Amino acid sequence: MEYDMTLNDGSCRMNKKGWNRNSALKLSTFDWLCDLPETVKATDFVEVQFKNTRKGYYINEDHLDLKKGDMVAVEAQPGHDIGEVTLVGKLVILQMRKNRIDLQRLEPKKIYRKAKDTDMEKYYEAKSKEQDTMIKARQLAESLQLSMKIGDVEYQGDGNKAIFYYIADERVDFRQLIKVFAETFRVRIEMKQIGARQEAGRIGGIGPCGRELCCASWMTSFNSVTTSAARIQDISLNPQKLAGQCAKLKCCMNYEVDLYSEAQKLLPPKDTTLETMDGTYYQFKVDILKGLVSYSTAPNMPTNLVTISAKRAKEVIAMNKRGEKPAQLEVETNVTKPAEEVIDYQNVVGQDSLTRFDKVKKRPAKKRNKNRNRQNNRNAQ
Repeated sequence: MEYDMTLNDGSCRMNKKGWNRNSALKLSTFDWLCDLPETVKATDFVEVQFKNTRKGYYINEDHLDLKKGDMVAVEAQPGHDIGEVTLVGKLVILQMRKNRIDLQRLEPKKIYRKAKDTDMEKYYEAKSKEQDTMIKARQLAESLQLSMKIGDVEYQGDGNKAIFYYIADERVDFRQLIKVFAETFRVRIEMKQIGARQEAGRIGGIGPCGRELCCASWMTSFNSVTTSAARIQDISLNPQKLAGQCAKLKCCMNYEVDLYSEAQKLLPPKDTTLETMDGTYYQFKVDILKGLVSYSTAPNMPTNLVTISAKRAKEVIAMNKRGEKPAQLEVETNVTKPAEEVIDYQNVVGQDSLTRFDKVKKRPAKKRNKNRNRQNNRNAQ
């Protein structure tokens, strides 16, 4: 059962159709101003989302009563397209600024009407052809020996145009391919090149973390990822573990780079050795977030490892610069630690075994003999 808890008669609905926090649409925006009626009339611009990540901003010149979740027919070249309203009101202007859309130079397209039944029939008919068209398009591209991959196909709402999303490492001359597509599919053809990350975002999937791919759920822009991010975070440079499902470096490697960079500033230099009365110590490994440094008496192997804090390491370095050598790396303390109490953990429930209910309880032999004696006495009487 679906509950439609409308806060106002405006566009703030707390169901999957209206409230974007729980919306199934990818890259949706949570309208935190939805329960303020005055913000809905702040602008005539409306955000409309189409298949996957394609969005557009259209002007509502006829002042239609539009709410999030409404299907609308919008202006397209040629004909019209069908999309879903994902945002109305003041937040649309903020989203346009975020996406660096210049309102002064923008020539906005119009919203024609709310989608009628005939519009939706054409829309579903066009969408039903996308999968077969993509398979056929891949076969045609392979027959022309083009080094490209058709990743997805999107039909316009009226079925008069099809957008072919392709992936290619090099520049591709697909003029002949467009002619073949036009003759085969009888629609207007538009080719759009996307990257491997964009393809993964359009297809979707589950990452090694067990959650939905970031590119398929919330990421709107893809920043470049380099192996230096792995080095900063002290991650093993294993290509199989660093690469995501798109065969590129994982986008999540950039999330904590700044934190690790700031934490590394508190650590001593890697090539600095520590001199003590016992000998020379070389830096072997570090725990960046905990601020711990492990030193070894051998340059390239773990020998007599000693782990100290970064603060203590800097103190020893300062002592070495003054010509002093501590007796040992660790800080000497005269405080004796109390003996740790050994806690004898017991299983309170006492039912760890999975087969505990399969065991048949046997009665004690004494009780069984008593019952037999009582039965014998009754029979004798």
